[in-house]
Order: sequence, then structure tokens, then C-alpha cells
Amino acid sequence: MAQEKDFTRQARIFKALAHPTRLMIIDSLLKGEKCVGDIQDLLQSSQPNVSQHLSILKASGIVDFCQKGNLRGYHLKDLEKIRTLIQSVS
Repeated sequence: MAQEKDFTRQARIFKALAHPTRLMIIDSLLKGEKCVGDIQDLLQSSQPNVSQHLSILKASGIVDFCQKGNLRGYHLKDLEKIRTLIQSVS
């Protein structure tokens, strides 16, 4: 049963990574913490769209955030693991 849970978690991560916009977000977060506005400017996308993608990345355990006043700074939970995973498919 534990093995099945691992596969479910892995599938959730790969599903979250299987979108170009989310890969662009991850690429920007590999360079450091960003707020929604920073990512929005980078992608030239709406705030709701960016927030939706960040929500998916957070639910999959790839991204987390730190609250700084009114801003949330998003970062990769395991920077090196994600960097290695992304580089392995480049």
C-alpha cells in the first residue's frame, strides 16, 4: 500500500510538471524566490492564471511560500532535486 502512495505522489508531481507555463515558473524559481507579481511580469500573464499554476505546484509539493507582509514569496521546496529532475530531461 505504501508503494501505491509513492506512485500516486510521483504521478501528481509529473502531472504538475507537464505544462509549459509551470515549467517556466519553475525555471524562474530556480533563480530565486519570486512573488506572484514578478512571475506575472515574466510570463506576461494574468494574476489569476499565475496563481492557479502556483496552486497546482504547491499542491504537488514542488513549491511553497513565505508570507512577507502582504506579499507571498514563492520558492522551490527542494531546489536541488527539482534542478536535477529538470536538467535530466533537457
